[in-house]
Amino acid sequence: MVDSRTIKKLEERLTQEKAILEIELSDIGKVDQSNPRNWEGTNGDYETGTADAAILADRFEEKTTNSGIVTELEERFNNIKDALVRIKKDTYGKCNECGEKIPLERLEANPAAATCVAHAD
Repeated sequence: MVDSRTIKKLEERLTQEKAILEIELSDIGKVDQSNPRNWEGTNGDYETGTADAAILADRFEEKTTNSGIVTELEERFNNIKDALVRIKKDTYGKCNECGEKIPLERLEANPAAATCVAHAD
């Protein structure tokens, strides 16, 4: 296993990245109240009541673009939250698939890694 000082440093990195991702997600999406692990892309807080077709088309395009970005950010955000839970449960650094130790080099490159190299996607 990874020593406690290294885990603390990795936990700090995860916490910082989580905060940044949450800000980025909030800028272009909103959390699904029925499933807090799910975010939905938005087109901002624009009033569309009397908007013409071109404005509506632009907002639809922005929402579509934001949805794709949100999906990527959401996956990383949830992976980080899961890693922080594993730290609290004292299972951090163990592969979710086989239970073997995840190499420190892998954790340093990706502190949210949940699998060893053999089981990496």
